Amino acid sequence: MEILVCVKRVPATGAKIVLTEDARAIETRNLGFTVSPHEECAVEEAVQLVEKHGGSVTVLTLGEEAATQQLRDALAVGADKGILLQTDGSDWNPMATANAIVSATQTADDAFDLLLFGNEAADSGGYQVGVRVAHALDLPCVTGVKALEIAGETVTAKREAGGGFEIYEVALPAVMTVKEGINLPRYPSVPGRLRAKKKPLQVSEPQKLPGGLEMVKFVTPPEQGSATEILGDGVTAVPRIAEILRELKFLE
Repeated sequence: MEILVCVKRVPATGAKIVLTEDARAIETRNLGFTVSPHEECAVEEAVQLVEKHGGSVTVLTLGEEAATQQLRDALAVGADKGILLQTDGSDWNPMATANAIVSATQTADDAFDLLLFGNEAADSGGYQVGVRVAHALDLPCVTGVKALEIAGETVTAKREAGGGFEIYEVALPAVMTVKEGINLPRYPSVPGRLRAKKKPLQVSEPQKLPGGLEMVKFVTPPEQGSATEILGDGVTAVPRIAEILRELKFLE
């Protein structure tokens, strides 16, 4: 079984995001980078499937040269090969990204049986790339997947819906976008990182095709403030405390 996992280099989850003066990029001087949590789970799921069924895992990302770090992390936890679609670091919209991935799959040495994506990227949250790739390749696609099983030429995917699960059975090859929680990703070990340095990593420069949405500027959401009420000093606070307890119906 040949599995392709597509990941994206994003600022570390929880980091404070500061924009450049023109609001068209993120100031990255003081940021750490990782891949989206959903995509970490996609890599882990691919490695587990290959451990069970045999085959190999190829991990792909589109981005600047520094994104090789995220590819090496994936290789360190069990992926076999890496592909960097190297850009100058400028913004690529979902259509352009999907087109580049489609082109890479069509020219790759392997014919992939399963293409895994994170359900959405941690930074842009577009929910589009996996679906666009599936449409362009005319492959079945299930999104929001929380469980995967493969039997022969069929993949069974489960996703949460209304307190239960929707279950889909589709023929391979297929595209799946997985959600965090489908598994517990392992961390790269020191021996794994050493092995990752010897694994093949292919670099190519994709052509950015026109079309799709154009980014005008970024806007950071307003910070959530906290309100604090000083109830009083010492015994003078007692009446207000009692009033609040009555409002909360702890006192009659």
